[in-house]
Amino acid sequence: MSSSSSSNRLIASDASEAVRPGDSPGRNSRSSLVLENISKTFPGVQALKNVFFEVKGGEVHALIGENGAGKSTLLKILSGAHQADAGVIRINGRQVVIEDPRAARKLGIAIIYQELMLVPWLNVAHNLYLGRETHFSRGLLPLQRMVAGARDELQKIGIDLDPTVPVAELGMAEQQMVEIARALIENAQFLLMDEPTASLTEREIEILFEKIKVLRDSGVAIVYISHRLEEIQKIADRVTVLRDGEVVHSGAVADATMSDLISKMVGRPISSHFPARTPAKGQELLRVEPSPGNTRSRAVVVHAGEVVGLAGLVGAGRTDWAWRLIGAAPARGERTFLSGRPVEISSPYRARELGIGMVPENRKDHGLVLARTVRENMSMTILDRLANWCGFINLSNQSNSCSLYVDRLNIRCSSDAVECGTLSGGNQQKIVLAKWLVRDCRMIILDEPTRGIDVGTKSEMYKLINELSQDHKAIVLISSDLPELLSMSDRIYVMHLGDFVAELDARETNQEEVMHFAFGYFDRGSP
Repeated sequence: MSSSSSSNRLIASDASEAVRPGDSPGRNSRSSLVLENISKTFPGVQALKNVFFEVKGGEVHALIGENGAGKSTLLKILSGAHQADAGVIRINGRQVVIEDPRAARKLGIAIIYQELMLVPWLNVAHNLYLGRETHFSRGLLPLQRMVAGARDELQKIGIDLDPTVPVAELGMAEQQMVEIARALIENAQFLLMDEPTASLTEREIEILFEKIKVLRDSGVAIVYISHRLEEIQKIADRVTVLRDGEVVHSGAVADATMSDLISKMVGRPISSHFPARTPAKGQELLRVEPSPGNTRSRAVVVHAGEVVGLAGLVGAGRTDWAWRLIGAAPARGERTFLSGRPVEISSPYRARELGIGMVPENRKDHGLVLARTVRENMSMTILDRLANWCGFINLSNQSNSCSLYVDRLNIRCSSDAVECGTLSGGNQQKIVLAKWLVRDCRMIILDEPTRGIDVGTKSEMYKLINELSQDHKAIVLISSDLPELLSMSDRIYVMHLGDFVAELDARETNQEEVMHFAFGYFDRGSP
């Protein structure tokens, strides 16, 4: 590309043949979207290098790879959020210009990002039609028509939500379904899906897959990113593997085993998805007793060196319980004991002083300051230790403290001075955990720690959990992935409607028994 003003975008060599916004292909055609020799560089990072990728109408093409492999960058280029440094994009054989997200939408491209892009203080209907209001009226918005239209769109994907409810009042799974509905309402020809099932229940995933199949059969081309390889085998027709910004494999899903795909993604075989655990149970560290009078719920007990899992359906209250434990939400009468002594935890600051840290489910909003550097994020829990008597931070000690954990956790960044917002989701998750390792907390709560990260990073996270327990740290693991809970935990507490209704030995139970209690069947009878 030239160094002119057009060098930061894709430009047709022959303007008369370029597809412009508004030339969206028809549904009846065998549409195709092709990327040729796409390259993209960020400061210190080659995100994409000469990538070729193709998706055709009527197929689901999976795009997989480790965090940082370039998957999300590729989707952002297609959606107009980024511009490639080099390469060409073609729709139906004709070169296209995608200068911004609006241009992408006019070309029939819609995207569902891994990180939710909703406006929390607006209701569901407003979020669904945000930017499309002129489809109804040029003057005042006809709110009743908008609400009715939103209700119809939600029902099309099998979701019964009140369109007048503010998005902030919805759970993560419900918000994800609103994102999906908003993308589908565009009647897109090319649908890009980045981890769309990360926050969904099994039933919601089934509903989504049914909708994907309908869209595929109607001629829509779907690009599907997921770290759940079993989903790829279930829903995708073709698969392309990215590693370090380059394509290392592309072909039919039926021609590759899960083991083959994992090996291609990480560049090495992973012998066991869940590493073997050696229990290192020590003395009791935490005991949380239910409020007086609550005879339905059990006390939760965690020992040093133990991994205790929390299971339950979406909305059961596991995350709410964790927020109350660290003082980030009002207590409900629970009594908390640390090492046998009663304590009151009225704020996250108090929890930190007592040696309790938490890796939250939503790292973007609650775990990181994305506009700050790796070093600043990792050290925010130890600023009191780094500051001198005047309140100034010792930058040398700050850097030394953080560099140790950049290496230990294998955080992939050019330096600890880069902004966290430029890193992949897996690396961001490691930084959130590193905050508490730097603090040397004696207990860490992990809320969905492997959601949205690749199999290689998951394996690293599991090994780290084992290392922490061997180092006599107490781990509370909240996860909707039952094989993960069963394999990584020593004991599992099952929550139903806000109460802990069962305590199970992870080595002696199974998924069926856990779900039996999660649904409220306490005596294998009616709930």
